Amino acid sequence: MFFLQELYEDAKNITKKDPACKNILEAIILYPGFHILVFHRLAHFLYKHKLFFLARLISQIGRFFTGIEIHPGAKIGRRLFIDHGMGIVIGETSTIGDDCIIYHNSTLGGTGKDKNKRHPDLGNNVMVGAGAKILGPIKIGNNVKIGANSVVTKNIPDNVTVIKCNQII
Repeated sequence: MFFLQELYEDAKNITKKDPACKNILEAIILYPGFHILVFHRLAHFLYKHKLFFLARLISQIGRFFTGIEIHPGAKIGRRLFIDHGMGIVIGETSTIGDDCIIYHNSTLGGTGKDKNKRHPDLGNNVMVGAGAKILGPIKIGNNVKIGANSVVTKNIPDNVTVIKCNQII
């Protein structure tokens, strides 16, 4: 039953944060960011119960339908809003706090250098801009905004905005 309450909360959150979404039914039927959360919550349940193959199968089916790849081992908090979604990758040891927003083509990934814990931890109320790459076993604080196309490889404290700045010469 808690599973359904979480999903209802996710759909309600979409209507709150996306002015284009008119109602909860629209969020449930038309939003791939909602659909992948359905797949992920089921896959994560299976993963926690050591049904790894079945969990990965469910996550790959979700990826096929949405273009969003979330490893079943990733821990996702409440009310995650994935806007547009296509191209998002969230690695196995990632954690995402409550009330986060992730925009399309973003990665919570590894660097290839680490064992065990390989992916980032996002605090609560984090916004990840389109195309941002957050890499390695780093911690992103609460209320952080990561600008579009930023590459983050170091810990970020609470209440900070991280941007990519191209210098014109």
